[in-house]
Amino acid sequence: MTVLITVWGASPGAGKSTLCAGLSQRLADTGLRVDHFREEEILTRPQFAAVAEEFKATGMVELGTLIAATANLVDAVVASGDDVVIADALMPFVPTLLAMGHGEEAIDTFMTDLTEVLAQVRPVMVFLDGDAESGLSRAATREGEQWLDWYVGKLASYEVYPPVADLASAVKYLRRERAVTLGAVRRKDWGLVVIEQADELAPSEVLRVTQRGLRPWLGTNVTRG
Repeated sequence: MTVLITVWGASPGAGKSTLCAGLSQRLADTGLRVDHFREEEILTRPQFAAVAEEFKATGMVELGTLIAATANLVDAVVASGDDVVIADALMPFVPTLLAMGHGEEAIDTFMTDLTEVLAQVRPVMVFLDGDAESGLSRAATREGEQWLDWYVGKLASYEVYPPVADLASAVKYLRRERAVTLGAVRRKDWGLVVIEQADELAPSEVLRVTQRGLRPWLGTNVTRG
């Protein structure tokens, strides 16, 4: 059965994309067939065409559209015979649901439906934990001085709670996003690997700790490092 590894973090700048690239290469080097689903590909993968069209037209996405797109992805994964899919900031879509104004009860219902759709794969979430404010600072350093204003403005335009108006309230919201995401996954039959204080570790160490955490799903032979 294909293992679906979805990677999230406590904030932008947590190192999700770096980990996904490193993990994809490391697992491929062991002989596994690996599909690396990059964050931006949600708008370009054919299985998510309806999601992209709906979002571009309305700025929103119906829950049923996300479920149908996930079902399409699972069908494609099963047909491909890939051993591992590594998804950068894709499922379980909790930040998207919060941005659309859905509460925790609706998210739990959605997670039940999502988990049923994923029955043909083994979903595991790797969560890079750490300080949200530090993560935002790193992201701003990487993306440029205007990025932080853009990001705070983006959150402020959504129906998130607590509402966002500045950096401090953005950090407060991200802490809630973290709690809701981890809680939703823990209440379902998903694997979960939390990398504590990932923001204080070198990328190579994050990769090593992640490989060790994934051993129950991938085995010892392919997660040495």
